[in-house]
Amino acid sequence: MRRVTRVWIYLLLALGLVAVLVVVSRRKPLPEVEVYTVERGEVDAAITTNGKVEPVMPYEMHSLVESVVTQVHAIEGQHVRKGQLILELDDSAVRAQLAEARAQLLTNEDSLRSARSGGKATQLAELDSDTKKDELNRARQQQDVTALEKLITQQAATPQELANARASLAATETDLQRLQVSRAEIAREAHVDTSRLELADQQSSETIRFYEEKLRSTRVTAPVDGTLYALPVKLNEPVHPGEELAAVADLRKIRVRAYVDEPEMGGLQPNQVALITWDAVPNETWKGVTGPVPREVVTHLTRSVGEVLCTVDNQDQRLIPNINVNVRIELSVRKGVLVVPRGAVVFSGSHRYVFILANSQFGVKPTIRQQEVHLGSANSTMFEVTSGLKEGDAIAIPNNVDLRDGMSVRTLEPE
Repeated sequence: MRRVTRVWIYLLLALGLVAVLVVVSRRKPLPEVEVYTVERGEVDAAITTNGKVEPVMPYEMHSLVESVVTQVHAIEGQHVRKGQLILELDDSAVRAQLAEARAQLLTNEDSLRSARSGGKATQLAELDSDTKKDELNRARQQQDVTALEKLITQQAATPQELANARASLAATETDLQRLQVSRAEIAREAHVDTSRLELADQQSSETIRFYEEKLRSTRVTAPVDGTLYALPVKLNEPVHPGEELAAVADLRKIRVRAYVDEPEMGGLQPNQVALITWDAVPNETWKGVTGPVPREVVTHLTRSVGEVLCTVDNQDQRLIPNINVNVRIELSVRKGVLVVPRGAVVFSGSHRYVFILANSQFGVKPTIRQQEVHLGSANSTMFEVTSGLKEGDAIAIPNNVDLRDGMSVRTLEPE
């Protein structure tokens, strides 16, 4: 009986051990976190981003004509003087249009002179000549009628002769009225034509100025002393109206358009130091200052950014327009402040949290407690903590672990 009892006891112990092993095997391993002890340090706050070089006062020349490049007198990157010829375009079509416009102006001016004088000179001369003839005839015919009337009383002329004379006089007066009406109509038309031709004359003059400007544009010259930093067209290439032909600027002063991500815009102020580097010249830094704080956020590729214009001293003229550069905007230097790694801070809406360890001894299984903090300056690796923590607090660095308040964790010594 004792032997049977011991067997049952061993069986029960074995079953219990198996159950314990099963439970232990099913238990998930504790999440592993690194521990950081809050201490005082220095935060060199800065915004690191990218930007693009632009001239401060660019002068861009665009084509006004559909043409072809016939001569190129300069090369990109060359220093040019004001008025120096850069390139030439084929001007034959513009010259033909200008000649046609000038011929039309001469025609309009001739018509305008005629209209201002009352009408066409030949028509007016004929009307005036016919009017004078009729006036002379009318005077003579009036005399004949008067003489015949006297002769009728003396029975020296017949009534038929008087009737014929009166009919001739009436016909002459009718013709005179017709000539007067014709001259008045010509004068009225001349007045209308004067207004129309004056407008046409003005339009012709404007057309000539338009083609003269086009003709001048076929000889592209430097508008100021500076560097020819863009010459996108080549010899014998066709060009179209509006197409850029060349660009000149004084590159001793340039600006950089820095693209600052929206969350980092809060620290921007005018006249902050901006350090510019260019990957093509790795050992050189250009210094500049920020301009006004952006008033709006725009989309740049996949980012929402504020565009900050930074004036940069470029006396060596090594920075050229349209290149992509690196920008570091110095915000502030905070010394002796509480600092924590960026990776220890969790963002939730407008709140910022860290997780404090209840026991920070390595190898132990402490629990964590969520603690809200307020942040100050920041750099690429650290945040300044203005409230919520004290020096010596041990906090967890999640390392891609989704931490929760009250969770048990396994601590690892940070590398």
